[in-house]
Amino acid sequence: MTHIKIGKISNHLSHVLGRPDLSNKEVFLGTSNIAHMKAAHPNDYARYSPYIKEILKNPDFACIHPKDNSIELVKEFKIGSEYIKLALCLSSSGTLFARSLYKLNNNRVKNYIAKGTLKKV
Repeated sequence: MTHIKIGKISNHLSHVLGRPDLSNKEVFLGTSNIAHMKAAHPNDYARYSPYIKEILKNPDFACIHPKDNSIELVKEFKIGSEYIKLALCLSSSGTLFARSLYKLNNNRVKNYIAKGTLKKV
């Protein structure tokens, strides 16, 4: 496997992000992306990787990262009240890949929501 399709950016999500060009854009997960997730955040990957498609399909919050233009999708998991981020990056060829998956600091998420950095989806 080099990469598999895990879903699409919904019309609604592209509207929330202010990026109509992303509407219905397919998102992929590659072997190198999985290796990165496992190496960078092994415990988070082990716990939340089964939910990657769900986070992509139904994020609670989203934003475009101002520094690298990546798409950040955040899902609140009610068990343990943990916020999990799935970061999507556009490759040089224009393909959208799931790049990172990890737990966020709850206070930071609440601050981002209050400041409007993270938008309710």
